[in-house]
Amino acid sequence: MTISTIEMLTIVCLAALIFTFTNGFHDASSVVATFISCRAATPLQAILLAAICSFAGALTSGSAVANTVSAIVTIPTETALLNVLLAAMIGAVAWNFVTWKFGFPSSSTHALIGGLVGAVWIARGSNYILWGWSELIGPSHQLMGISKIVLLLILSPILGFIVAFILQKIANIALRNAKFSLNSRIKRIQWVLAGVLAYSFGANDTQKTVGIISLALASTSYSSGQVGSIWVKGLVGAAMFAGMLLGGWPIMKTIGRGIYTIRPIHSLNSQLSSGGCVALATALGAPVSTTHVVVGSVAGVGGADEFRMVNWKIGKEIIIAWCITIPASAIVAAMVFYMLRLMG
Repeated sequence: MTISTIEMLTIVCLAALIFTFTNGFHDASSVVATFISCRAATPLQAILLAAICSFAGALTSGSAVANTVSAIVTIPTETALLNVLLAAMIGAVAWNFVTWKFGFPSSSTHALIGGLVGAVWIARGSNYILWGWSELIGPSHQLMGISKIVLLLILSPILGFIVAFILQKIANIALRNAKFSLNSRIKRIQWVLAGVLAYSFGANDTQKTVGIISLALASTSYSSGQVGSIWVKGLVGAAMFAGMLLGGWPIMKTIGRGIYTIRPIHSLNSQLSSGGCVALATALGAPVSTTHVVVGSVAGVGGADEFRMVNWKIGKEIIIAWCITIPASAIVAAMVFYMLRLMG
């Protein structure tokens, strides 16, 4: 192994950790937005709880999501693969910063997938991307390929909306004669649910970076062949922890206040829906967007309670941002890879 390859491997791993850091402050806001908006906790309390629980999720998570991400590309040579991964990370980080700056709760997962697709396509062509069309329409039950990932990224917020809508309807009937003092109990319960959601977030989102780092290590002699070593999980979890401590206040305002006026029961049902959906996705090995699921669940409780009071205009703007995330990050990653090839 040459020195240049070692240096490149180090740069790729650092870029992956930077992406995780941006994922932390980008998506931490979605995890705690409703928790803070209904005044169940202060921003500092909520961020600390989310950071600790997400770190625990990163350390104790399995490797199903990491395996899904690491199987997306098939680049045979180590130099080409490391260049592809670096370009993909830069494309994803750039898009995370842009959407964070403007307060759009877009998907870091979309940005990562888009970055990988753009970098691999310009590096070797579309044949080196595992699209998974045959697995999608065939009898296979294995979650592999871009098509299944994108499908689940689309379905997960819809599921979050439906579950939250049903929970809110049930709550409206069951609690129609409840006293206002019940809100204090609901707020206390939310501490547990917010922790579960943060744990699920850490278990799912950190595995995406673990998959990238494992893929980079697999191209060198430093890999043991096992995806998701504990030291890799620890590094990624620490980066996520640091990012979450910074929070993402612009996005938090959009989710917590811009879509619907959140009260304690709304936050409770949103957390139940979001935490359950993300935990299910993690068990299935699906790298979904926690932000997407949370936004879907917030719209779901609002739609069940007062449909006309939901700010659907913001929802449309968010959907537009979601639709352009993959192509935008793919273009940035392709440009970065092209520059790296000119330099190298």
